[in-house]
Amino acid sequence: MTNYNISIVSDTVCPWCYVGKNRLQVAMDTHKKTFPNDTFTTTWFPFYLNPDAPKQSRDKQTIYVEKFGEQRVKMMQARLSEIGHELGINFAYGGKAGNTRDSHRLVQLAKTKGEETQTRVMEKLFNAYFELNDDITDHAVLTKAGVSGGLEEQEIKEWLESDKGGPEVDREVAAAQRRFISGVPNFTFNNMYEVGGAEEPATFLKVFNEIKKREGAGASATTQVSSGNTC
Repeated sequence: MTNYNISIVSDTVCPWCYVGKNRLQVAMDTHKKTFPNDTFTTTWFPFYLNPDAPKQSRDKQTIYVEKFGEQRVKMMQARLSEIGHELGINFAYGGKAGNTRDSHRLVQLAKTKGEETQTRVMEKLFNAYFELNDDITDHAVLTKAGVSGGLEEQEIKEWLESDKGGPEVDREVAAAQRRFISGVPNFTFNNMYEVGGAEEPATFLKVFNEIKKREGAGASATTQVSSGNTC
């Protein structure tokens, strides 16, 4: 039996992080069909794509056009819609975007409840932002996502009204920067393999198999695989 410990660095407003999460899930489900006794443990870590983003959110589409230009945005969104459809993601492109620190603080609260709760809350945040056009700078939106993910409403409100989890989030972002992570998603498997980008399920399956081969060999060097599917 192999236990796969997966560390995922992501930002809550990165579409490729949502794609990467679902592609990883496809790979895990496929792997379990052959190795039903293997287990997966996932832990999420924060990243700020725009650390200087204002707390006051702005129109999402306007931000995209300012950054990439109208034509490129159309091409990017068409591609994301096609890929998302294959993974059960219905990307929508309305709504507002802003600073993501509070959303990461919510994920930090979820982390204190266990890795399954943390992953559920991440899923709810991705769904809220990318499919429902919700503004995840809004504490009411964050509270709803947290409750849907299994957290207690009153605890969420008290957490968000304070700065709880904030210092931990900032330290983890700094740790990612020290590892020279400049784009997300970024996946690390058992401290052996690092995958940068939302790779296809086949790539993750190959990593799972390679880890099985190296198990017990005492190998500790990290092998890197990178793609262009990052934010």
